[in-house]
Amino acid sequence: MTLRTRMAAVAGVAVALTVVVLAAAQYEAARSTLRGEIDSALRDRATLITSSPPIAGRGGPTDGDDHHDRVPPNPFGDAAGKVQYVSPQGTILSSSTTSSQLPVDARAKELAASGTGSYFSDAHVSGVHLRVLTVGLGQRGAAQIARPLTEVDHALQQLLLVLLAVGAVGILVAAALGGVVARAALAPVSRFTRRTEALTANPDLSQRLEIEGQDELARLARSFNATLDALERSAEAQRHLVADASHELRTPIASLRANLLPEADRESLRADIIAELDELTALVGDVVELARGSKPSDVVDDVRIDQIVRALVERAERRAGDVVVFRSTLQPTVVSGEPERISRAISNLLGNAHKWSPPGGLIEIGLADGTLSIRDHGAGFDETDLPHVFDRFYRADSARGMPGSGLGLAIVRQAAEAHGGWVTAANAPDGGALVTLSFGPSVVVSDDPGEDDSSPVRVALLEQEREPRA
Repeated sequence: MTLRTRMAAVAGVAVALTVVVLAAAQYEAARSTLRGEIDSALRDRATLITSSPPIAGRGGPTDGDDHHDRVPPNPFGDAAGKVQYVSPQGTILSSSTTSSQLPVDARAKELAASGTGSYFSDAHVSGVHLRVLTVGLGQRGAAQIARPLTEVDHALQQLLLVLLAVGAVGILVAAALGGVVARAALAPVSRFTRRTEALTANPDLSQRLEIEGQDELARLARSFNATLDALERSAEAQRHLVADASHELRTPIASLRANLLPEADRESLRADIIAELDELTALVGDVVELARGSKPSDVVDDVRIDQIVRALVERAERRAGDVVVFRSTLQPTVVSGEPERISRAISNLLGNAHKWSPPGGLIEIGLADGTLSIRDHGAGFDETDLPHVFDRFYRADSARGMPGSGLGLAIVRQAAEAHGGWVTAANAPDGGALVTLSFGPSVVVSDDPGEDDSSPVRVALLEQEREPRA
């Protein structure tokens, strides 16, 4: 059960109980008022009966018949009430028919024998609900005054139906209002949750939560933003540290290379050291690239993926010579992004395919619908390595003796995620490794047959290739 459902249920039950209690109290108040009026009327008539003296010469104070002659009984069920006399011996003196007699129980007989006291009771006679007051008359016994409760019962039944209908409607309204109250109360929580989920799905440390009001949720949002501030400062300090370290590393590396180059008599040693320096330079460059993180750059441009791939393939062919064969099928495609990062990622994939291709092997490059696929015909990935090939510094057992740092494919994944894309690795059905890469939303454009090496992308790549690797 969700928090919203629980809040709605609690609010609905609280309002429903309030409605039920108020309805019950109103019913009891009306019942007490109506029956109180009946009881008051019965007391008034009892006062008249008890205050009337007996008629002289007609049998004395204990002659119940004399009193019966003086206060004749009303017809049974009359609104004025029925009066019935009970002698001290417990016999009925005033009723001529048994059908209209009020019930005389043991308590009424005891009161008639004592002649003192009074009490109210309910009775049903001939299908009529009566309210009965039994009052002592001294030596004359007791009198029972009864009035029908038909009108009172009818009024209470009508009131009960109205209260049940109102209560049912009130409970339904309470349930609906409970849902509304829960939705309104949890609306800030829902906004907070959606915002945090969005930040989790796209971890951009520059984003913050909106703060509204001064309640507990606002305090929580401020705490969350403070955590993001600290995390962003830490990540920024890490990037600065890596950048500064890379700068400090590049300086002695360049100095070593410059000092080694003139030494002709140490050609073999110089070649080995330069190779190691090249590898160290590449490692520093990879670390710097990874330090940029997956945060997209503020400056992006429209990038022709097919042009970048074509230029990189041409460069790889010049370096590889006849060792491997490249075959490309490229669809003109434009994405919005950073040309340098895109070029670096594609170059890493081509270099990885070249490294694992056998002599004379074929490397197939395809670009269609914004998805780039590079497939070699080497040994492929080991199944245990597939879940980790894009992890930083991960190297398969078969690659530990080969040059490399284990950062090339990690850079590919980071560049893809920075552009809102993805990358996957798999083994081709008929052998070899297959890597599929996307740089996010793309647009297929018509190819320009007049395009040549003067393209800005090609020029930038060629200039980058001519730069000394120091």
